[in-house]
Amino acid sequence: MSNEKVQSDYIFDTASDEEAAKFCLSPHLINLMSEEPFFSSLLRQIRREKTDQIPTAGVTCIDGSLALYWNPKFLASLSGDQIKGLLKHECYHLIFKHCTARKQEPHQMWNFATDLAINSLIDEHYLPEGGLIPGRALNGLDKITNPDQYAAWKRLSDLIKGFPKNKNSEWYMAQLMEDEKLQEAMDKLPKGQGGSCSGMPGMDDHDGWGEGLSEEEKAKIENEIKEAVSRAGKEADRNNMWGTVSQETRKLIRKTYENKVDWKSILTSFVGRRQRAKKTSTHRRINRKYPYIHPGKKIGHQANLAVYIDQSGSICDRDIEMFTGCLMGLAKNVTFTFYNFDTRVDEKSKQVWKKGKKSIQIKRTVCGGTCFDCVEDHFRKNIDTFDGYIVLTDGCAAKPKPCKLRRCWVLLPGYKLYFQPDRTDVVAQMD
Repeated sequence: MSNEKVQSDYIFDTASDEEAAKFCLSPHLINLMSEEPFFSSLLRQIRREKTDQIPTAGVTCIDGSLALYWNPKFLASLSGDQIKGLLKHECYHLIFKHCTARKQEPHQMWNFATDLAINSLIDEHYLPEGGLIPGRALNGLDKITNPDQYAAWKRLSDLIKGFPKNKNSEWYMAQLMEDEKLQEAMDKLPKGQGGSCSGMPGMDDHDGWGEGLSEEEKAKIENEIKEAVSRAGKEADRNNMWGTVSQETRKLIRKTYENKVDWKSILTSFVGRRQRAKKTSTHRRINRKYPYIHPGKKIGHQANLAVYIDQSGSICDRDIEMFTGCLMGLAKNVTFTFYNFDTRVDEKSKQVWKKGKKSIQIKRTVCGGTCFDCVEDHFRKNIDTFDGYIVLTDGCAAKPKPCKLRRCWVLLPGYKLYFQPDRTDVVAQMD
């Protein structure tokens, strides 16, 4: 969350200072208890603070704990239904781990993607003006007087107007990253804390998502979110009172309090262990053995992983979106080289994906049976290039020969390997 008051050319029709001073969030939280018991239970576990340091509202981690910040002037300008929609919106950010485990870069594009996914789940009647909604142009473009800001938001508006609803955040992220002109327009705008562009329309504030937190602090806050969502979900189940939460979202929430290891965490751990040291000479570092005679050594970390996509009929686009979306967040220190395969590896399908490159699109290029030996053979031929490999598959094929380095099997929901994996293999089961 920004510590400076945000200045913006995009201004909401807000209430007067006198009206804002009288505004109290409590009555709206009480109404939420009867109408949306699940969201009410979740919000009761989060610290809530009034502030004028942000223009709207937002959830973040401050001093090691979860907090909901809200600007009274902004909330006083909203109807009761819009406040209800805003509170649900903030809860969904926590439920879907947008500010922790699933967070991706660039920050600005991830802001847009998460809002588009969430607002697909909330009736438009409940959304404040400025919310990004798939299939709808942005409101308030006529209020933007700065030419660069207008060009950027007009580009975004035209793009999301053609988006369908009910896609996940990774899908929207991939579509936004495909549009190079949008990124160029956003890059021209001055950035605030957290990477937000000035003049940004929106119904909430995303600054401070994981900024400045150590890995230990991030793990602590992720566990706090999991516990809060779990308690709210169990309470809703006991009383059979979920409000407007869809059946699909209920299933996702229930999984948060099952003792299962998240497949994304397994994949993240596998990728992290495959990084290798890269030493280069530099005169900026002092050589400890021969100071000022020979250059020192600079150690960087990089990895190059091969990723093999099973092209059998059970692999659907949504599975690939979730898989590549997870990898996108890991591309900071890792290069991924993608190949399609069936009974052979299709060399022509090769795509390289690394930090700063726009997202890739996996297209079907082969359609036969499935053979894992062809993948291992291909990897062995390129073993000097890659540090390991990942296979996205339904697991429906015979066991291949042992891997020369390490491999990770990422299995589609509802499938399992037809064989016992080797001791050094890593298996991640998608859900």
